[in-house]
Amino acid sequence: MLEVVRQPFALANSRISQWGSCWGTVLLPADANVCCGTLVENRPGTRDPVFLTGRSFPPDWPVYSETLIKLSVYGVNDGHQQMSNFLGSSSFSVADLLQSKDQQLSLSLRTADDSATVGTVVVSRLKMGEIEDGEVDHITADMHQKCTLVYESPHGTNNDKDNGPIMNAVFKNAVCKVYRFQTVDSKWMLVREQMAECTLSFSVPKQLIALYIQEDTCRIQELKDLGELSPHWDNLRKDVISRYDQIIKEYQDTLVELEKLTGPLFKPSCSKGQRYLEFIPINLHTQRMRVTCPRKTDSFYDVVTVGAPAAHSQGFKNGGLQKLLSKYETEKKSYSTAYQCIYYPPDQTAKAREILCVVSQLQPHISALADQLLQAAQHCYTDALRDILKSLEEKTDQFVRALKDELVKSALLALHAARPGYVSKSQTSTPSSPPKADSPPGVTEEPHTVCNNVDGTQTPPKESKASPLRSDSIPHHKEYDEEEWDRVWASVAKSLNCVIAMVDKLQEQDNNNQESAPCHTLADVITSHSPAVDGRDQLSVLVQSLKECVAAVAERARRSVIFVLLQEAACSTAQGLQLQQRRDTVFSQALAALACGFVMRLYAGLEDKGFLRQLHAVGLVAQFESLLSTYSEEIGMLEDMEVGISDLHRVTFRITEAASEEAVSLQPTISGRRDRYTVEVPLPHHAFQTLPDELREGKPLRVLPVLFNVGINEQQTIAERFGDISLQERINQKNFEILEGYYKSLINTVPSECLPCFQTQMDIKELLDTLGQNVVTKKRKNVEILWLAGMICRRMNGIRFTSCKSAKDRTSMSVTLEQCSLLRDEHQLNKDYFVRALDCMR
Repeated sequence: MLEVVRQPFALANSRISQWGSCWGTVLLPADANVCCGTLVENRPGTRDPVFLTGRSFPPDWPVYSETLIKLSVYGVNDGHQQMSNFLGSSSFSVADLLQSKDQQLSLSLRTADDSATVGTVVVSRLKMGEIEDGEVDHITADMHQKCTLVYESPHGTNNDKDNGPIMNAVFKNAVCKVYRFQTVDSKWMLVREQMAECTLSFSVPKQLIALYIQEDTCRIQELKDLGELSPHWDNLRKDVISRYDQIIKEYQDTLVELEKLTGPLFKPSCSKGQRYLEFIPINLHTQRMRVTCPRKTDSFYDVVTVGAPAAHSQGFKNGGLQKLLSKYETEKKSYSTAYQCIYYPPDQTAKAREILCVVSQLQPHISALADQLLQAAQHCYTDALRDILKSLEEKTDQFVRALKDELVKSALLALHAARPGYVSKSQTSTPSSPPKADSPPGVTEEPHTVCNNVDGTQTPPKESKASPLRSDSIPHHKEYDEEEWDRVWASVAKSLNCVIAMVDKLQEQDNNNQESAPCHTLADVITSHSPAVDGRDQLSVLVQSLKECVAAVAERARRSVIFVLLQEAACSTAQGLQLQQRRDTVFSQALAALACGFVMRLYAGLEDKGFLRQLHAVGLVAQFESLLSTYSEEIGMLEDMEVGISDLHRVTFRITEAASEEAVSLQPTISGRRDRYTVEVPLPHHAFQTLPDELREGKPLRVLPVLFNVGINEQQTIAERFGDISLQERINQKNFEILEGYYKSLINTVPSECLPCFQTQMDIKELLDTLGQNVVTKKRKNVEILWLAGMICRRMNGIRFTSCKSAKDRTSMSVTLEQCSLLRDEHQLNKDYFVRALDCMR
């Protein structure tokens, strides 16, 4: 770390007093492979300019003892237009600094022609985390006149949370600036800011696009697998397949373009209108402030900065997702009538997707457990048999409960009516018994199971009666036997009961054989086992019957909910296609930011047992702070952002063990479908083994996203005086309730000692009450909402995000104000230096 302190210039030049500010630039020769940086002084009209900011040496640019560093100083008359004139420069080697007394050099600044000395610069070496009481006294004194600027090379060790191998695998191109500020008790603190790019800016969107393509391809195949449909429905199906083909083609083209990209790991704001980059978040960066004080352990504060997740390339002429989806849902009712489709409300289409996902996951799981059960029975693994049987009961129960949903039965009735040649009972001349549903291709007759009880008697399957359908929007088909589906899904439970009964019988026989073994000959024991052998053969038949029953029922249920989704898609016009693409775009940006924040927070908390306990017990809160105005096109951005953040509820995380410690093995991966995604975060072996059992076993981890918005620019002033801010008020109220619900779960599950400690005396409950009051208070530009929400998030071990349109001006003002406030409230920053520290960081 190199510290540069500006000393008074010894110049006779009369123009010195007119300096508006002073820039200093550290330059290295080309062969030294070290970056350059700038130093800025913010006090105009002074003869004693102070360097306030600095640049770091990137970790992949080595600095050797012979490396030569050149410091150049420029006088700046107009800081806004960056107009400057060269004043002087000086050079030194790293070896000169390290071998000097107290590792400090006093260097003379000389003119370009080396004809005159124009000033003095003092350079000293200072290490983060090594300030001792004895060092405080001899640190440069008058901070009213001087402000410390520190350079450092961020070559971290394995124990360095900021620059260890784990961090460097995902977070790249870090830029560090280090400052030294005085506390209220005249001590000194070191503050290090580190900003980094994240590999997830591009890797997450590319993985999502590939999953979108895979899902839509599967959807096309599912529609084809519905079997033969009447001409009306077949034409609608062809139209829907054509639309999916169009989406797939566009996404494939986008993925090809993204694969060609090289260079920075973030999308700059100037590229937000480029269509092929629409899935990439804008200016996604991580910001970490680490504070080192005497006699205190290091503290760090993280925030992820990102442009508002929104479909900038698609524009906001007609509003954002929240408005467009609401309008579209209203129009879809009329389209359903025009296309002769059943209108399914959003909650029922979401349920259809959930049932499809549950059935697809549970059927192979049940089949695998059934095979394990049979294997355990054949090898007489009594303990394993009981455990597997318990798991099989649980999974089958979940499967049956999913199938009992009225939506499945009503969809089966509708699918029956959509088959070619369907004739209703009222149209037949000889109305005998109600017609059975046509079996979908590949599905045999309805499964029928007769269970042999232990006593050898037979129990015929009992029929169950389902409750009438509650939704008036889904019609009944009275000509179809409504009890048939009840018999179908009930047969799964009955088949399982037969398996359970046979397992109980086998275990009873095994216990009897073990008790009688001591008083029988070997031949007798073998003979006594014969019935058990026959019983295991019977179990094999029953297990196979269960698997076939589950497969047949799953296939029928799957086709019924796919038919629901076909009707939803058939009612969609071109607008529906565009909305899906818009939602995919916004979600991709939001998930990239969330994954970045989760990984950063996880890495920082690997040694915090309380944090890890909270992580697997109740999950984490992810607080998104938005500074968008509720005026003009930023209303559309906020509407996009609201839906994108809300969709993050469908995401869970899972921690896995990395195959190796190579950077490529430490990249998070995504799996799933649009209704549910899982982000797997790999850790190196040594880090993974220190985790609690729940995390190492792959427990899904929940992240609860909340969004608070307060517009702060001049457009918000117009909106509050003459416009409508109801969108902002609704968002803040809704997300306050979500945050409050998370807090209640947190305090009921996790001990208070698991949460971080802060100097501020107000507890989380008081902060929440104050936030609730501010949310309902009519107050212009009430930034107190953002401050309180951010403070609550940090108190609850959460993940902080700050956004504006492009994550530049408003975002940087918010982040630097928060950092200085933390230095003041948590680290006793001297109040006389608050503004200076704020200017320094900005």
